[in-house]
Amino acid sequence: MISARRLAQGLAQLLAQDIARMLALGLVLLLAVAPAAAMVPAASFPAAYRCDGDLLEAHYDNGAVDAPAIANSSAGTVPGAIVLLEWRGLRLQLPRTNNAGAPSYTDGRWWWSLEDPAHPDLRERRGGIRRYACELPF
Repeated sequence: MISARRLAQGLAQLLAQDIARMLALGLVLLLAVAPAAAMVPAASFPAAYRCDGDLLEAHYDNGAVDAPAIANSSAGTVPGAIVLLEWRGLRLQLPRTNNAGAPSYTDGRWWWSLEDPAHPDLRERRGGIRRYACELPF
């Protein structure tokens, strides 16, 4: 027979899973209607993704820029902005590129772009170009 405590724990766990699913759905809906300027997460706010099945955490930082009205701003980022990626034991610090369009980051070997925030673009240049499938983690 199931004890009352065990039953309460099971119900609490189911409720937590339902809340997590609703929050994830809300995030997807928000990203679907958000303007392009809001697509880049705020500095110091980690964003989580799954890339090739493994968790990837991205931290965005505009760096020490003292002139936020720089003409070369792109979707809330400025020259000097970086993204820190933590994935598969790697810690990558990628500077923002000056490419047109959605902000992208590269160090010449690794490439990160949020053109489609639900499916970020992660690539590695090693001989050829290897592309890793990334998505929001639900």
